[in-house]
Amino acid sequence: MKKILAVVGSGRKGGNTDMLADAFIEGAREAGHSVKKIFLGGMEIKGCLGCNVCRYGKPCIQKDGFNEIASDIREADLIVFASPLYFWTISAKLKAFIERFYCIAEEDPEPPLGRYERYPVRDCALLMTAEDNYFWTFEQAVSYYRFALVNYMGFRDRGMILAGGCGGTNGRRAITETGFLREAREFGKKLYQE
Repeated sequence: MKKILAVVGSGRKGGNTDMLADAFIEGAREAGHSVKKIFLGGMEIKGCLGCNVCRYGKPCIQKDGFNEIASDIREADLIVFASPLYFWTISAKLKAFIERFYCIAEEDPEPPLGRYERYPVRDCALLMTAEDNYFWTFEQAVSYYRFALVNYMGFRDRGMILAGGCGGTNGRRAITETGFLREAREFGKKLYQE
């Protein structure tokens, strides 16, 4: 069975994104996987400063919540990135979390495709919620996910759930009125079935 790290980049516990992540987690646990959930909304995670003090094998100079979860990243087989859609992309909390992967990279003497470092390669998945549900709603967020995590860092994409039409910005959760929670549960349950 797999070790899964579910990282929720929402600021609202119990909101649409948190519920979507919980549904995924429920399915993954049913399938026998070990899942740890991290809610970034309650943590201080600063973005990368680009100072390069962390190169290579030195700890990041920033003392915040990322240091507490770096070992979880290294141990995970799969990292699930869960975010609400904010200004057509992932949340700032999740973006800051991803930026800090820079401090756990290793030197790569033969970097492919312009990379300068080697990241701990993991499987990854994307869970997102949004009020809107246009054909282009998630385009920018998916592009970032594919470029930064899959193409650049080298993670292996295991899939995504893009839950559009989940209610307004007034705080009303409407994901329960869609089929996305059931879909996320099944996604978690069948993720590693051959």
